[in-house]
Amino acid sequence: MPSDQNRREFLGLLTAIVALAPLDGQAQVLPKRVLIGFLGAASKAAGERYYSGFPLGMRELGYVEGRDYEIIDRYADGDLGRLPLLAEELVRVKPSVIVTSNSPAALAAKQATSSVPIICGTLRDYGGLGLHANDARPDANVTGIRVLTEGLTAKLLEIALDLVPGITKIALLLNISNPSTVDYRQEAGLAAAKLGVTLVPIEVHKADEIAPAFQTILHTGADILIVSSDATFVTRRRQISALALASRLPTIYSYREHVEDGGLVSYGANLRQNFRRAAYYVDRILKGAKVVDLPVEFPTSLELVINLATARALSLTIPPALLARADEVLD
Repeated sequence: MPSDQNRREFLGLLTAIVALAPLDGQAQVLPKRVLIGFLGAASKAAGERYYSGFPLGMRELGYVEGRDYEIIDRYADGDLGRLPLLAEELVRVKPSVIVTSNSPAALAAKQATSSVPIICGTLRDYGGLGLHANDARPDANVTGIRVLTEGLTAKLLEIALDLVPGITKIALLLNISNPSTVDYRQEAGLAAAKLGVTLVPIEVHKADEIAPAFQTILHTGADILIVSSDATFVTRRRQISALALASRLPTIYSYREHVEDGGLVSYGANLRQNFRRAAYYVDRILKGAKVVDLPVEFPTSLELVINLATARALSLTIPPALLARADEVLD
């Protein structure tokens, strides 16, 4: 019969074996959760639909938020001037990687750190700002997925002409606090000249100038309005849609989020898919890849979305050919 000492030794050995045994089939204890910084130019609420593509992409790659990683996020709420301070706050918590919503946010993050990898969900290296020098082999700490493709701005003007045939004057709403405005305006101007229409740029510096801008647009006699791609405009998209409807002004946007909140027509990248793809980059970084080995990608899909309810409210008939080309028609 075993002695009390032998019994105690056996129980101690059994306890040690149980403590070392893997749980739930895991071969080892999970490593400490990694920190991922997220810097959004729009508000969290305004960007919720497309920002949510990132955690979705992470889940598809096998990551569970709260178990494998934690997101530390900051949002500028459409005020691009806040981005540098918010970027510095994120860098101080020492994330393994920073995901940004757009190029102004990526630029702010790059100015705050030269070592932390930065993945931009809607990348555009405008004006030679040096976000990355080479799409195929980024040589800085920034890479990601582009939001604009060559000719996309011109396509918005073509859709305007398809939507309301015979128009001669197109207004373009621009946020000049966004550095991408310079290139956007230039591309739109070149396209307007080729199409034989007059482009009327309407500039705002901040969100509270949007409503007065519509008064200016009406005074110009513009037939239609194009709203440039900008986080401030996305954040204020319901206000813009309401102002466009009250002004009886057909309006075209770059992102479907505008159309879902009362806008008329959008054509551009699927932002949610862009952020879903951003998870792939983060996965590669967490597994040891360097930014230089992660080429910049172009959006995988462009979508044309039309809101028929808004068209009826404007007493506007959408041409059948344009309807046939739509990826989605909302009603």
